[in-house]
Amino acid sequence: MKEKGDKEDDTSSQKSKSKKVECCGYPLSIFFIVVNEFCERFSYYGMRAVLVLYFKYFLLWDDDLATSIYHTFVACCYLTPIFGAIVADSWLGKFKTIIYLSIVYAVGQVVMAVSAIHDITDTDRDGTPDNMTVHVALSMIGLLLIALGTGGIKPCVSAFGGDQFEDHQTRQRSTFFSVFYLCINAGSLLSTIVTPILRGQECGIYSQQKCYPLAFGVPAALMVVALVVFIAGSSMYVKTAPKGNIMLDVCKCIGFAIKNRYRHRSKQHPGREHWLDWATEKYDKLLIVQIKMVMKVLVLYLPLPMFWTLFDQKGSRWTLQATTMDGDFGFLVLQPDQMQTLNPILILTLVPITDRLIYPLIEKCGLNFSPLKRMTVGMFLAAMAFVAAALVQLEIDKSLPILPSSSQTQVRVLNVANSGVMVTIPPNEPFPVGPYQANEQYMTFDSEQITVSLNTTPATPTTFTVTKAMRQTVVITPGNSMALVHDKNAKPDQGNNAVRFINGLATAVNVTTSGIDYGRISASMVSNYSLMLPGRYVFIIKSDVSTQQCEYTKEFGYGGAYSIIIPSVWNNCENIVGVEEIQPNSVSMALQVPQYFLITAGEVVFSVTGLEFSYSQAPSNMKAVLQAGWLLTTAVGNFIVLIVAQLAKLDQQWAEYLLFASLLIVVCVIFSIMAYFYTYIDPVAIEAEFKKKEGLDPDAEDEKEKLEMKEKDSVQHADEEEPRQTKM
Repeated sequence: MKEKGDKEDDTSSQKSKSKKVECCGYPLSIFFIVVNEFCERFSYYGMRAVLVLYFKYFLLWDDDLATSIYHTFVACCYLTPIFGAIVADSWLGKFKTIIYLSIVYAVGQVVMAVSAIHDITDTDRDGTPDNMTVHVALSMIGLLLIALGTGGIKPCVSAFGGDQFEDHQTRQRSTFFSVFYLCINAGSLLSTIVTPILRGQECGIYSQQKCYPLAFGVPAALMVVALVVFIAGSSMYVKTAPKGNIMLDVCKCIGFAIKNRYRHRSKQHPGREHWLDWATEKYDKLLIVQIKMVMKVLVLYLPLPMFWTLFDQKGSRWTLQATTMDGDFGFLVLQPDQMQTLNPILILTLVPITDRLIYPLIEKCGLNFSPLKRMTVGMFLAAMAFVAAALVQLEIDKSLPILPSSSQTQVRVLNVANSGVMVTIPPNEPFPVGPYQANEQYMTFDSEQITVSLNTTPATPTTFTVTKAMRQTVVITPGNSMALVHDKNAKPDQGNNAVRFINGLATAVNVTTSGIDYGRISASMVSNYSLMLPGRYVFIIKSDVSTQQCEYTKEFGYGGAYSIIIPSVWNNCENIVGVEEIQPNSVSMALQVPQYFLITAGEVVFSVTGLEFSYSQAPSNMKAVLQAGWLLTTAVGNFIVLIVAQLAKLDQQWAEYLLFASLLIVVCVIFSIMAYFYTYIDPVAIEAEFKKKEGLDPDAEDEKEKLEMKEKDSVQHADEEEPRQTKM
């Protein structure tokens, strides 16, 4: 396909060559491509690292909806490369496709950053958007543009880099791809460290909130840099003209075979050896033979989406799991979304170990560890990773508060007086509550009213109307009067701590700490909760009627709720007591390391081997079709996640993890049976035999194919082109 004035077309050759500039034996143009790839991968993985938390904490979606939209976005990112490859090979060429879709990509990143600015709809300046529809609409538009951009350029960039080399520069081309994949891994690793840190900062025009605009803004800036750098090298690039896409030829051939078979479905037409043979009236027999070889591999792809169903949940369910855990490692404090960093680190470690150590040892032991057996082991490891995640979730559940159902209420008693009392709340037995203490556990009631009695004189019972599905506290103040206050009904989000003060003094006090002012707390009154980040705080408590003041120091973990009692006797803050309402996160994020190790080991064995096997079982000119099929398995796997998340509706998260693990085990068994009956082939030998049978000159045909198919391999996925690398 040629257009007038298209600089990528050349009537006399397949390449439009610009001024050749070399540095150290390498085309200077590849340096622009390598920098572009690093910035683009930083942009994509940085945005994706914080995406599910943005859905949960900024857009206020529940876990299931956040997970579903996250995986819908990831699925789209793996569908659009097919579109990008077809556009590049059949219409615009790789250079123009990268330019145009990078612009779309950058605009999408900017829109995402704007969608996270809470001040644009925060008219009352309370830190919460007043029109969430605007933010949702902007974020969905941004994600759609990003999916189109990142997926569209994915199959073009690495192939475009390969075009910059002459045929004799095979060593330089190999080194380029090594550096290219190093940049992919470096961009992924660095971004998953940096963007969660940026998200954890506080920023805003009128009120300070978690800085999602910065977490999305920096990736947006990197994408703009990637585009500018790529354009800067324009005059040096070798640009290849579009010549058609092999995937379209394959689809047309298959479509014609099906349609022709349907037309001749009556018994009067004799059957043919293979259903694809019904395309021989229109398509070359060699193409049909090549498609038959590809179809054998694509049939094996059918069970593979289930692996990606589990694998990609490390960015959604596992990140949400980490929000309920303790990220303090002593020497290091990790954000929940930074645990994903383990994946690229482990990949860089495990790929050379498996390639240089494990596989050779297995071979020396005389074991037949074939590619399909390796893929089966990879699927099993991924299933075991989710079993490990379920065990971790069980430990987390032990530390989570048991909250009342919609038909129940929970009540505890807190004594602010300086003497102990016996409390009776029918139908429970009487129980003691010491001075400045609370009873150990919340009590659950089904009725809407409770009656509280004290062993004091006079013992006047007090009846309270309680709120269903809520936690409440009966506060006993000096003089044995009682009041009912509402407590936190869930763990605070994002690792914050909810802290309030109960004033047992006969006079009002003022309480302040760094960045937080509780204001004036009247006698025998309870303040509102304030959210505090983990860390050590010094509270300054001042009397409202005298110059007395003191300092109270307390350290908070992650996700706790506290009532701090100011006793009825002022004693220089020494007798102030903190009562824990909700236990802070006590399960360390270190427990997630085994599941990350297992899922990454599974990826290394499954993904790398899968690509190697696929390419070894199909003709070289069909790599594009296999790559499209491989990407499609990832997309389908992500769609399965959102279907299960919306339909299963399991009350316990550990049960969902075990459900996914069980499904993958079943699929693993099916795949192992399919692999057992699979016969390995040699595509080159089959093609040569066919050509000999048809009376063709194999050598001449091979030379012709090399020329014709060189550009058709451009659909190669940027993250998986080298067989010994794995997708990040």
